[in-house]
Amino acid sequence: MPRIHHPEPLHPGQTLELGAAATRHVQVLRLQPGAALTLFGGCAHGSEAVAEVLQMGRNRVQVQVHALRPGAPAPLRPVHLAVGMPANERMDWLVEKATELGVASIQPLHTERSVLRLQGERAAKKVAHWQAVAVSACEQCGANHVPPILPVQALLPWVQALGALDGAVGAESDAAAPWRAVLSLASGSQPWPAALAQVQPRTRPLCLVLGPEGGLAAAEEQALRAHVFAPVSLGPRVLRSETAALAALALALA
Repeated sequence: MPRIHHPEPLHPGQTLELGAAATRHVQVLRLQPGAALTLFGGCAHGSEAVAEVLQMGRNRVQVQVHALRPGAPAPLRPVHLAVGMPANERMDWLVEKATELGVASIQPLHTERSVLRLQGERAAKKVAHWQAVAVSACEQCGANHVPPILPVQALLPWVQALGALDGAVGAESDAAAPWRAVLSLASGSQPWPAALAQVQPRTRPLCLVLGPEGGLAAAEEQALRAHVFAPVSLGPRVLRSETAALAALALALA
């Protein structure tokens, strides 16, 4: 049954028109009146809706919701990725695969060694594109939580804002606050699986930072460590940024 993202509230018996992106998706699939489909994104607690196409128009699709049902459960541990954006299509690939694995959110970062530079309207368009990639990945893989792709930020202001938040609310003493780590090639970095085993409770969120091509600059890593990001390692091999992100995410969600 085709899966269509519809972020507005859904309830049994409801008749509604799909948004522009969902309408295009249904038209590409060549669905006809009477066809069944699954809607997700607008149901509470990760549930999804069983619906039926009522009418197909040139620029509109009307559907009726028949029932709600439980969806695939969200990962037990939320993992938030903050990534120095890789160039070309690698960021698209990272967003798609991280969504399939179950990432909670993605924060794109400008770093000193970033090849990809985005500002203003161009940055906003890229974030909207990546959000659409995440939606498409959820439609394909069966996940009902679409991870937010946050606005592009520079790494140092971003980590400084985290420090200000800690000071305001005492987040570092709160066991429910995300445990922070940064992927590092520095000697003495703790193996990522060993670090994960020490993070309790098992449901505690994680925030993992990793650099782009060329990794993080020394000053950036020092700033992260000063804000309680523990240095962790995936081993002796130097992985591409998108490979490292997905390997670390898969281990964290295992």
